[in-house]
Amino acid sequence: MIIILFLPWTQNIRSTGAVTTLRQEQRPQQINNIIGGRIVKWWVKEGDFVNKGDTIVQLAEIKDDYLDPNLLQRTEQQLSAERMTIDFYEGKVKSTDQQIKALENERELKLNSIDNKIIQTNRKVQSDSMKVSAAMNEMNVADRQLEGAVKMYEQGVIPLTEFERRKVMHQNVNAKLIGAQNDFNNSKQDLLILQLERSAAIQEYAEKIAKASGDRFQSQSQISSGQGKVAKLQNQYDNYRIRNGQYYVLAPQDGQVIKAMKAGINEMLKEGDMIVEIVPKNYQLAVEVWVKPMDLQLLTPGQKTRFMFDGFPAIIFSGWPEASYGTYGGEIVAIESNLSSNGMFRVLVAEDKNDRPWPANMKLGTGAVNFTLLKDVSVWYELWRQINGFPPDYYRPQTTSNAKEGKENNY
Repeated sequence: MIIILFLPWTQNIRSTGAVTTLRQEQRPQQINNIIGGRIVKWWVKEGDFVNKGDTIVQLAEIKDDYLDPNLLQRTEQQLSAERMTIDFYEGKVKSTDQQIKALENERELKLNSIDNKIIQTNRKVQSDSMKVSAAMNEMNVADRQLEGAVKMYEQGVIPLTEFERRKVMHQNVNAKLIGAQNDFNNSKQDLLILQLERSAAIQEYAEKIAKASGDRFQSQSQISSGQGKVAKLQNQYDNYRIRNGQYYVLAPQDGQVIKAMKAGINEMLKEGDMIVEIVPKNYQLAVEVWVKPMDLQLLTPGQKTRFMFDGFPAIIFSGWPEASYGTYGGEIVAIESNLSSNGMFRVLVAEDKNDRPWPANMKLGTGAVNFTLLKDVSVWYELWRQINGFPPDYYRPQTTSNAKEGKENNY
């Protein structure tokens, strides 16, 4: 008995758990319905193995908004009609731009023609003004000659015929002056008329261009409105098209179909309802174990553990792992930092690649008993610790340098 008390004993933390997968996407997952519908046909049954993309169940529409069998085609026709309307208004905008450009060119030609007439009329006004000046000079001379003729006729210097001739000449010069003044006044009146005509032409073409610009802005407004309708219809069309593709529920990955929540034909499904559960075909095994808070500080990622799985016989010697038979090695990969609802911490353990492989036919959910190996102590020390209710010794795996010397399995 004394010798047994001094034998080595490997301290360990014993915990229970279950087989799971190392990655979350490899675990059993629910296949939920995205849209509400009515079951038309089951393409698989529980227990069948499916490949990614295989049809699981076919649904039919139950909402009034989507019952029309030609809904997608009708929406596409509306979309095409709106696009044609946009094309029409775009053509109208281009036509209006050409009309505005033609009006601007016509205005330029019209104003150039009036400007040329104004220049010509200005020249005529100047010419008539010079004629009036010349006629006034002649009139002054004729006035002096008539005045002298009157005095000479009274004095008897010139005969009556000469006096009459000079009087007629004076009247002719006066008539010429009046005609020149009339021509001058008419020229000024023509110049004023041309200036008014130029202002009227500017106003007329401004109104025409403004009207064409208004039509252009109205067409652009119709284009913007049509583009909004096209965007809305395109969104509806894409939604309808995607919804049509969701009437067939497909397998997200390779696996086995289990737990069908609906059994019969014509059963209703709401949005988000679970249809079936699928167990992935390819997964990497791991074990989730639950550790008491008192033992959590003794665990670190990378620490070695031993497992005994339900259904696989094993002989366990708690303090002598080397003498145990039927156990499997594991390595801690993750320790959760949050306390779970059961009052313990969740630890995820993966398969130890340096130990013998885990059973190939082991299923998810298989129970497991975990032994996390700690420090080697004497049997008497372990008995004393257990009697007093002390926790195992605070211990960490040896360093990498020691591991290189082949001591990585000493705990």
